[in-house]
Formats: sequence, C-alpha cells, structure tokens
Amino acid sequence: MSDASRPTVVLVHGAFADASSFAKVIPALLAEGYGVVAPAVPNRSLIGDAEYVASVVRRIAGPVILVGHSYGGAVITVAGAEENVKALVYLAGYALEEGESLGELQGRFPDSDLAAALEYAPFPVPGSSEPGTDVSVRPDAFPSVFAADVDPGLAAVLAVTQRPLAALAFAETAPVAAWKTKPSWGLVASSDHTINPAVERFGYERAHMTTVEVDSSHLVMLAHPESVVDLIGQAAKSVQA
Repeated sequence: MSDASRPTVVLVHGAFADASSFAKVIPALLAEGYGVVAPAVPNRSLIGDAEYVASVVRRIAGPVILVGHSYGGAVITVAGAEENVKALVYLAGYALEEGESLGELQGRFPDSDLAAALEYAPFPVPGSSEPGTDVSVRPDAFPSVFAADVDPGLAAVLAVTQRPLAALAFAETAPVAAWKTKPSWGLVASSDHTINPAVERFGYERAHMTTVEVDSSHLVMLAHPESVVDLIGQAAKSVQA
C-alpha cells in the first residue's frame, strides 16, 4: 500500500524497451510505500512523447519523482516542467539542453556499439503519404549492446519484444530543460555500449546533478535494480525533506 506522505514515482522507459524494463525496480518501490506509475511511452516523437508523459503526470495528485531511462531521459527533460514534478532521476539517459536534439548531443562524442547494430523499417503515418522510420536494434546484437549483464534468457526475450523509436525523435529539439529548475540525479552506466558513458557524464555535469556511476550495461534497472532504487530513494527523501 502506498504511503500518502511519499511522492509518486513515474518511471519512463526509453527506446528499444518498454515499461517492463522496470520489473525489478517496481516491487521494491511499492514495498517502500511509494505510489508507482510506469506508462507505455509511444516512442513516436520527443515532443509528442513528452506531452503524453506530462498528461500522465498531471493526473497524479501530489508530488512526483520523474525517472527516465535512456531516451526517457530526454522525455523527462521536457515533461519534467510540469508543476508537480519535484525531482528528476536520469538512468543511463540523455539530459538535453534547451534547443538541443538527441542527434546533436550524441554527435559530440564517439559512437557507441549501438550505431553499427541499428536497423530501420518503414511504418505508416496516419494522414501522410510518407512513411515514418522505425529504429530498433538487430536482435542478434541486442544482448551484447543493450543487456550484456542481464540474464541471457531474458535478454533473448527482450531482443524480440523491442519497442522501436521513430527516427523523428532524434532530430526534434527540447523546448525546455526541466533540470534547470528541478533538483536532479543521474546514474552513469559505466559499461554502457548503447549510449557512450561520456554522453551521460557530460549531460549530468552540465546540469550539476548528483551523480553516481554503476558498472553496468545499458539496462541498469534489470542488471542492478538495487542501485536504481537507492538513487530514486535519495531523490524522494530530498523532496520529503
């Protein structure tokens, strides 16, 4: 049962995964009395995804800790401007500056192994004669690039149940950077082969976040859930204080 004195934790997944990527984190948060919401992010566009997450946040009474993994970090950078968001937590994520895109931030650093493992597929866009482009990770490369320290059986399932990201999301710029006005925490996955850890460090340092490093693959929530829960707890305690 949730504790009314505690903030609600909203968990925002990234690209190539879905809300089930928080499956090892959610039980621990619930056991500690937090309300938890883990929405299914459309992964169609940065602006649209942020608007969707913001609509979820607005329906929650009371303070919110907004947690974003990977691309979800870019989403919470925008959606975190909602009034009841009291803290942001980035997990191996992109912390964009206002007016900056994923492609621009990523382009300042050497490519990770992800770049050579991506595959592209068209998808229909309602009302348009031009298809969109879905970006995903080749299933054979997924375990080593995305989930190297996750149970191999689970990694194999995740590889074939990906939630692709529309290519449009890489080019859209963030209209706001919520970390400028909200206290923020960041986790660097130091063995990340999906996002260059230097990208994570740069964004967190620029935002003056409280930062921790974990020797983990990109899917730190499944590989090291205790570290994730601890960091969320630090953010939540600061809000309660």
